[in-house]
Amino acid sequence: MGYTSKKPAVIILADGTLFWGKSVGLEGTATGEICFNTGMTGYQEIFTDPSYLGQIMVTATAHIGNYGVKEEEVESGSIKISGLVCRNFSQFASRYGGDGSLLDYFKANNKLAISDVDTRALVMHIRDKGAMNAILSTETDDIEALREQLTEVPSMEGLELSSKVTTQEAYTLGDESKGGMRIAALDLGIKRNILRNFEQRDCFVKVFPMHTSLSEMLEWAPDGLFISNGPGDPSAMKETIALVKDMIESGKPVFGICLGHQLISLARGLSTYKMHNGHRGINHPVKNLLSGKGEITTQNHGFVVSKQEVEQAEGVTLTHEHLNDGTVAGIKLEDKPVFCVQYHPEAYPGPHDSAYLFDDFVELMKNNK
Repeated sequence: MGYTSKKPAVIILADGTLFWGKSVGLEGTATGEICFNTGMTGYQEIFTDPSYLGQIMVTATAHIGNYGVKEEEVESGSIKISGLVCRNFSQFASRYGGDGSLLDYFKANNKLAISDVDTRALVMHIRDKGAMNAILSTETDDIEALREQLTEVPSMEGLELSSKVTTQEAYTLGDESKGGMRIAALDLGIKRNILRNFEQRDCFVKVFPMHTSLSEMLEWAPDGLFISNGPGDPSAMKETIALVKDMIESGKPVFGICLGHQLISLARGLSTYKMHNGHRGINHPVKNLLSGKGEITTQNHGFVVSKQEVEQAEGVTLTHEHLNDGTVAGIKLEDKPVFCVQYHPEAYPGPHDSAYLFDDFVELMKNNK
């Protein structure tokens, strides 16, 4: 079996820069905000993470697809990135217990992937110039027409995207008969491994669509409330911010991850801002300021909470700090049983340094029953 012939492909950035590559065997055009992830493993989890909706992913590691895909490792029901840019794309997979090749997976999801790109140069460009919109295409005959199409792509800043990935109907997970904590989870683009972590702790979880009222969630009689990760600009989610404020005021224990963390902060009057190029990778160092311990964490966010406002806010404690740039990685409220983190303690490929946060939430719920 030979390799699929590779058709030339182009990447055009909003600042006018062009990069060239080749299609891995899929043709078409894709648009979105281009960003990069430095993780050496876990590409399937990255591609299926709903938080990446509307983004073109550049993988910093040189080889993608070597170990194929495995159904149990997806974070949602489909590939959520707009398109993939990589250096070397393996069309063949070698892995015990695998479910197929990454190429077939992209074909099944009708997603564009481009390889043979100088990703080192592209990552350095994004690092220096910042995340920006881009267009990928195998239709390279009219570059000016592609440039024109790129101008119509909306900025990630001010964009609400959770409504595109939230569940349409509420559903439950876990075994209620085990008598564990009952958690009402607000789905803004929830990752499946968050739910797996709750199930491993014998929790019974009901996942609610993002437009659910607090009264409907409380009617289910949960022991705690969870606010999930998700895509887009948190400051554009005015209705959800109001809901989160009500969730905090309910007095129930509340835990938020990533977008959930940002929304809890916004609900307390703090502001968020778009980062230069964001944090996306599986080796980000964080310090737990309460315990003094360091954690190696998985992160995926392009927005962050204002540290200056956190430090000046009454009733808010900075609990975790990103050690590379000093940004806010976690807070807790002093007057309510509420805490949240900017990173991902549920990371399926690892590291698992931060999994204790799920135990902390279970303990918080038990103490507030």
